[in-house]
Amino acid sequence: MRWLSVALVALLALLQYPLWIGKGGWLRVWDVDHQLQQQKEANKQLEVRNGGLDAEVRDLKQGYDAIEERARFELGMTRQDEVFVQIPEKPTPPQAEKKPSSPQTGGKP
Repeated sequence: MRWLSVALVALLALLQYPLWIGKGGWLRVWDVDHQLQQQKEANKQLEVRNGGLDAEVRDLKQGYDAIEERARFELGMTRQDEVFVQIPEKPTPPQAEKKPSSPQTGGKP
C-alpha cells in the first residue's frame, strides 16, 4: 500500500511538471505575457513618434512655410529682401560686494 501511494504521488508530480515548468507551462506563459506588455508599451511610444514624423513630412510636402521655418532656424537663412538683426543679451554684472567702512575714513558712510 505504501508503494502504491508513493507511485501515485510520483505520477502526480510527473503530470504537474509540464503544467508548471514545461515548454507551455504557467511560468513560460507569464514570461511571454510580461514581454508582450513591454513590447506594447514600446510600440505606443514609437507610434507617437511616427505620428509626429508623419505630420512633419506631410507639412514639408504640402507647404513652403515649414521649409522656410527650418531654413531660418536650423541654417540661419534669410530672404533676399530681409535684414537680419541680432541683439545680444546683456551679461548680468556680478553682484558688488559691500565693503565695510574702513577706520581710515573715520567709520562714517
